Amino acid sequence: MSGMERAIMEVLRLVRNNEDIVHACQLMEGLTTLRPELVQELLENCRSHKVKRLFLWSAETADHAWFSRLDIARIDLGKGKRHLYRGGAFNRKYRITVPPQEGLPDV
Repeated sequence: MSGMERAIMEVLRLVRNNEDIVHACQLMEGLTTLRPELVQELLENCRSHKVKRLFLWSAETADHAWFSRLDIARIDLGKGKRHLYRGGAFNRKYRITVPPQEGLPDV
C-alpha cells in the first residue's frame, strides 16, 4: 500500500480531464501532514513532469506548511508548457494550465 506522499502522486498521474484535476486538488488540500523529506525524494525521482508540476502547484496553492521545506531547485520540471486544464489559467511558475481561481496570484 502506498503512503500518502506516493498515493497523491499516483492520483496526479491518472488525471485526464478538468474534473480529475479539481478532485486531485481537493485531495491535496487535506494532506497537511506529508513528510517533506519523502516528498522531496519522490519528486526528484519521479519521471513525470506533469505529476511534479501539478503536485508542486497544488501543494503551494493549498499553502501547506511542509511546502516551504522543499528544495524546488533540485526538482527537474522539464521544458515547455503543459496544457492540462481546458479553459484554465496559465501558471508561469510551473508552466501549466490550472483551474482559474479568483484572487490567486499568477506566480
